[in-house]
Amino acid sequence: METIVIIVFVVGYLAITLEHNLKIDKLIPALAMMAILWAIIALAHLPVFEVNTELKELEPSHLDEMLLHHLGKTAEILVFLLGAMTIVEIIDYFNGFATIKGYIRTRSKVKLLWLFSILAFILSAIIDNLTATIVLITILQKVIKDRETRLWFAGLIIINANAGGAWSPIGDVTTTMLWIANKVSASQLVIHVLLPSIMCTVVPTLIASRFKVFQGEIDVDLEDNTERTSKFGPTMLYLGLGSIVFVPFFKTITHLPPYVGMMLSLAIVATFAEIYSNAKFSISSLDKDTTDESEAHSSHGPVHSSLSKIELPSILFFLGILLAVAALESLGYLFHYAESMNQAIPNTDYVVMLLGIGSAVIDNVPLVAASMGMFSQPMDSPLWHFIAYSAGTGGSMLIIGSAAGVVAMGMEKIDFFWYFRKIAWLALAGFLAGALVFVLLRDFVLHG
Repeated sequence: METIVIIVFVVGYLAITLEHNLKIDKLIPALAMMAILWAIIALAHLPVFEVNTELKELEPSHLDEMLLHHLGKTAEILVFLLGAMTIVEIIDYFNGFATIKGYIRTRSKVKLLWLFSILAFILSAIIDNLTATIVLITILQKVIKDRETRLWFAGLIIINANAGGAWSPIGDVTTTMLWIANKVSASQLVIHVLLPSIMCTVVPTLIASRFKVFQGEIDVDLEDNTERTSKFGPTMLYLGLGSIVFVPFFKTITHLPPYVGMMLSLAIVATFAEIYSNAKFSISSLDKDTTDESEAHSSHGPVHSSLSKIELPSILFFLGILLAVAALESLGYLFHYAESMNQAIPNTDYVVMLLGIGSAVIDNVPLVAASMGMFSQPMDSPLWHFIAYSAGTGGSMLIIGSAAGVVAMGMEKIDFFWYFRKIAWLALAGFLAGALVFVLLRDFVLHG
């Protein structure tokens, strides 16, 4: 029966990895794999276990209890992500991200490269690397008209967005998973991973700034203001970003799960969104009869409109893959696999770096989910910080290795092999430089 379980997981995993070749959305094999695995456990009456992290051993448990336990842990992540996604969509409803374009005051390509790199690094730490990439490439398309130059900028944005997301508990799905699972605390994650992440950004950007493609100036009108704007846009941008940053502080103060703080932040942002939307509507209604508009506004306000744009396929994918990995964890397979791996490769640094490189080929969400079931180190162990760094930045080595890369690929039609030839080695250089800094800092703290 163990063989059947492994076969189902491998086939499902391959279907997720080959999503673009099979033309099947990855949420489908993820959900099917999850349901089939738990059905096999139930029908075959396979024993399930819970890992005792203190004794580092498996304890027998009941199927219903284990499934409910894992569903609860998964739901915490999904509700958190739903809140964050909705806040970002509300900001976009008021076109708040157009405010960022106002910071672009230079035509120098090198200066623009550093500006976009810094923005990607900072924004991804707040609104996550996927959303930061979408925002910055949208701005990039308005600023740089030459496609070849734009592709190079997009490649560096991917690297820097992933680097920025690795050191923040709200910057990447994988770091959010580790944070919610109490593997890392927000403050310790920032302290231990920020400097390696900065190195992962600086090294590729510094190397790329010497390239011929980034020499000279761009030919574009930076004062072009024809884009639709809202007078409430800047306010909603700062309010939205501030409310997301508030969540880790809320968790630290109240010791409640992060999704509670995210729901409070969403409620605050949504309240201001409705107030501003009503104010905007009231002003427009002074000039004409707006009976039909009033009905439309009541059913399609900023909150309803934002909720309709949420990436539900991504949410369902996370549900499927996290519960599928939870099935393997409940059977004890990941625990035994970790023991055998530790015996074969005693140095966990190599294991974690292989996990980071592997995340360029295989989705980093299930890899991190598996690692949480494989290792039983206590909260804020250097292992968890290194996993957060490696899984967050390793995906930059291939265009399909991260959510940021996939969305950039779709927006700019970036060729897989072009990225592999031009950008992959820059991502690898940044990844290795950051990993070296992490190891040196860790050893200095432990032995210095």
